[in-house]
Amino acid sequence: MKILVIGNGGREHALCMFINKSPICDKLYCIPGSDSISEIANCFAIDPMNNEEILSFCYNYKIEFVVVGPELPLSNGIVDKLKEKKINVFGPNKKSSQLETSKIFLKNICKKNKIPTARYEIFNNENKAINFLKEINFPTVIKADGLAAGKGVIIVNNKIEAIECIKNIMSKKTFGDSGKKIIIEEFLEGEEISFFSLVDEKGFILPLTTAQDHKKIGEGDTGLNTGGMGAYSPVPFIKKNQTDEFVNSFVKPIIRELKTNNIFFCGVFYAGFIISKNGPQLLEINVRFGDPEAQAIFPRLKSDLLELLLSCSNGKLSELKSLEWNDSHCMNVVMASKGYPEKYNKNTVIKGLNNITNNDCKYIFHSSTKRNNNEEWLATGGRVLSISGTGATLKDAKKNAYNTIKKINWDNGYFRKDIGCKYLK
Repeated sequence: MKILVIGNGGREHALCMFINKSPICDKLYCIPGSDSISEIANCFAIDPMNNEEILSFCYNYKIEFVVVGPELPLSNGIVDKLKEKKINVFGPNKKSSQLETSKIFLKNICKKNKIPTARYEIFNNENKAINFLKEINFPTVIKADGLAAGKGVIIVNNKIEAIECIKNIMSKKTFGDSGKKIIIEEFLEGEEISFFSLVDEKGFILPLTTAQDHKKIGEGDTGLNTGGMGAYSPVPFIKKNQTDEFVNSFVKPIIRELKTNNIFFCGVFYAGFIISKNGPQLLEINVRFGDPEAQAIFPRLKSDLLELLLSCSNGKLSELKSLEWNDSHCMNVVMASKGYPEKYNKNTVIKGLNNITNNDCKYIFHSSTKRNNNEEWLATGGRVLSISGTGATLKDAKKNAYNTIKKINWDNGYFRKDIGCKYLK
């Protein structure tokens, strides 16, 4: 089978790596891919936001199945375009993607269906948003409505911080058009966790697993928000009855509400919860695998990933005989350029990567790297590498991940040393 993966980050490196293991994958392609992905797939420098060029590529290379990794091509309607031309594709259409592309769209669904979530108000006027600050308690949460690369949710501790945040989003357009509207939301205390399931167009829901991301740049969950500095899976304190509750109280009513509006969801349903004193509350929905959560989930999966994604896209999740996981834990640690998520140097040399071989206990996924003429690896972005370790316990997984990092020599690199520590303590 000829497979195309769209994307070029660590998540897509992981998708390609595990799709390539499937016996039904004959030829693997990636748009645009990267130097690291090119070691396992044929990469083509096509803009992932150019739907027409992607469609032409699928015709020319006789692609039988497309897997869309990131949220931006989904929001751009690539799934709609491919389905219109009868090309099989994994991922939600543009309307379904609003669950992620518009926090207001999701909040309105929650309100209508009485789904537990933080209290909120919506604003499209900066002055009205600032005036509303007189009525609330701090800390509070301010969210840009649209996509913001995982950085559009800001916790502010006082009115001065809140005013600055609102102005940055709405006047200074820190997140571009994504900040035309904002949500000011009640701050909830508790543990944040991620819950992943697959949903096909028939409405069948297949629960996958849980993970816990670490969003803040600094140790002890301090500093600015990032796209994610590490994750582990599964979350040990989440039991089976709680995942059943996630499905019944959150996934089912949202999928049902979409269906009443003639929107049929198909793909990854990635729910972010906070386990508050009042029980689980919904923070957000994403419509694709997380990054770095995917890099902590796929190494645990014993079932064929490609077969799983095909079953979802074909509406046959209910026919899967079983979903098997390795009896292991996985921890992923992100290595970023010093200075991220603000200013950082690009094209710094990373040494030691060529001497490390992936195996069942350790994996290195490249998020933003390239090779130079001397076959050295260069860091080209903010989040650069994600290193996964597996083990019989979370402690073993952590040991394998950090032992691998010790073999990487990158003076300009930074990573958190406390991924998973809160639980391990």
